Amino acid sequence: MALIRVPKPPKSAYDPDRPMSSLLKSQIEHLREAEGKLPLKYRSEWYIKAIRTEGEAANYIRGVTEAIHEAHEDAERARRAPKRKRVIEIAAVADERAEREQQRARKRRVTKRKKSAGAKRSKK
Repeated sequence: MALIRVPKPPKSAYDPDRPMSSLLKSQIEHLREAEGKLPLKYRSEWYIKAIRTEGEAANYIRGVTEAIHEAHEDAERARRAPKRKRVIEIAAVADERAEREQQRARKRRVTKRKKSAGAKRSKK
């Protein structure tokens, strides 16, 4: 593959106090749409209509880009983390139900024994 050399841009290419160009405005609008699809904890509090200069635009772009990267890293960690087994939770609920049913059955047996024991005593 051929190596393509790109010259460094002149220092005058970026002026933080210069008003934004239409290209920069459209990039900010696209980033705002992308940011809107992020979970709430990753969204910024920027009001994009208030951004007027290249410096403000650069700060907004940096913030949103970092938030997107952080959201993707967190999602990757969540995918790779060992998942809790829901079977255990369901089994625990099932065990609790079984215990309650066993306790009810014991109570029924005890009350039946008391009734039958009382009946036998009266016969004797």
